Amino acid sequence: MGRSTRTPFDAAFGTVIITSHAEKRKAGPVQTFQHVGILAHPLRTGTAPIAQAIAQSLQARGIDAWVRTAWDATRAQPLVKGSDMVIAIGGDGAMLRAARVCAPANVPMLGINAGHLGFLAEVSPDDWEQSLEMVLAGDYWIEHRMMIRCEIRRGDVLFGTSDALNDVVISRGAIAKSIRLDTHIDGGWATTYHGDGLIIATPTGSTAYALAVGGPILPPEFKNILVVPVAPHLSMDRPMVLAQGATIRVVVDPHTATEVVLTVDGELIASLESSDHVTIRASEHVSRFVRLRDRNYFYRSLLDRLEPRVPSRASNANSEVAPGPAEGAVPARGHQA
Repeated sequence: MGRSTRTPFDAAFGTVIITSHAEKRKAGPVQTFQHVGILAHPLRTGTAPIAQAIAQSLQARGIDAWVRTAWDATRAQPLVKGSDMVIAIGGDGAMLRAARVCAPANVPMLGINAGHLGFLAEVSPDDWEQSLEMVLAGDYWIEHRMMIRCEIRRGDVLFGTSDALNDVVISRGAIAKSIRLDTHIDGGWATTYHGDGLIIATPTGSTAYALAVGGPILPPEFKNILVVPVAPHLSMDRPMVLAQGATIRVVVDPHTATEVVLTVDGELIASLESSDHVTIRASEHVSRFVRLRDRNYFYRSLLDRLEPRVPSRASNANSEVAPGPAEGAVPARGHQA
């Protein structure tokens, strides 16, 4: 965004949209997907060749394909609206960007991990061909994940709205000085947080920043908002899981004398002033992820990332539970929900 340097992605594709104009061929069963978008991280090594190969593979099947960088996701919104699926290539940041564009259009997203953790991605770069075959054959299911909507008001004026898949964070700026945040839940005053900030997260975001500061892990199918203070000082220091449908309103306390910023999914949205208030509730939009793994994949995948693999576990013949597949492997199949 706003970058003028050429990237590996630019070298492969330039700045144009790649669209298949090849005559559609109907070999075998009718395709579920006829228009597929590809959003790739522009700086990750190897994403451009993968994006190009996927586009060519789709075009060879008579499926229209367009390619843009994940950083151009917002400008690609008109293309997303006309797509049956979007394939996102990159790390979790690229997945979050793509999800915020795909959700309003109700377009499902298949993630290919080209990052580090890859919590949200479904496919490893080495397995994209097999995984794409499964998806095009209808051998997948759709996972729905809650999003939250934040509205920023200064007095009676609404000056910003945004959806988040992970979290909305209200925190201090660059100066290491605590802030005060007056917090209301469902219209009633709850508490004043005094510390570095406050994380308002979705179940998806419960395994991100919220987890790093001691928040609980929520299953992705939950529809609850999680509230986690950051470095609280002489104030409420426990995370809270709000009831489904709850609304939280956070007001920058007038006694706060330092910079306060608001970020959505790790991207700076606004600098807040004294008495500005931010209202967060469940969004009307839902992120839809194309999944190939078993429906109970979440816990196995989470533990694979949070704790080291102990070889003796997998080799324990008396274990009642078989070890899960290595992360990135294409597991047992499901069907579209």
